[in-house]
Amino acid sequence: MENRVAIVAIMVSDPQSVAAINDLLHQHSDYIIGRMGLPYRQKKINIISVVLDAPQDTVSALSGKIGKLPGVTAQTLFSK
Repeated sequence: MENRVAIVAIMVSDPQSVAAINDLLHQHSDYIIGRMGLPYRQKKINIISVVLDAPQDTVSALSGKIGKLPGVTAQTLFSK
């Protein structure tokens, strides 16, 4: 399967899920182009954006696993 560039937007409201997110991202580090995390203290959330160059199935599986964590929402956008 051909690689596609994608961005996964992650919103974290449960700080206890951060370690699991980091573990999942580390497992896919070969595909990660860049990552940026922003704490939004006033709203008590963390916003993480991850840009990947990977097969679509790999990105979808990663986003799905992250989105199933408690207090975490993940959405993915793929390049054409």
